[in-house]
Amino acid sequence: MNDTIEYNKACNLDDIWEGEMDVFEVKGQDVLIVHAPGGEVRAYDPICPHQYHPLIEGEFEGCILTCSAHLWQFDVLSGDGVNPEGVALKAYPVKVEDNAVLVSMPTP
Repeated sequence: MNDTIEYNKACNLDDIWEGEMDVFEVKGQDVLIVHAPGGEVRAYDPICPHQYHPLIEGEFEGCILTCSAHLWQFDVLSGDGVNPEGVALKAYPVKVEDNAVLVSMPTP
């Protein structure tokens, strides 16, 4: 059994500045890349788990992402719900190598 994780390029780090988020395609699937203050990069499913609204239409301030549909809020460093608590964004493994943002996507 092969336990290695396959990473694929989502974008260059220069494509998404610190404090910004954007949606990129990785292996035919959309992924939300968040470049949090302090330089941390995270990758999430781009759809709010509440009522499947695109998170890219929300606001990103500090480390909080607020969905524009019903104002659910998420901590972008952990993916955990801030308001309400007890929910979370679906996170994907991500790493940055040689200016490339690499994401491991699940098999559809």
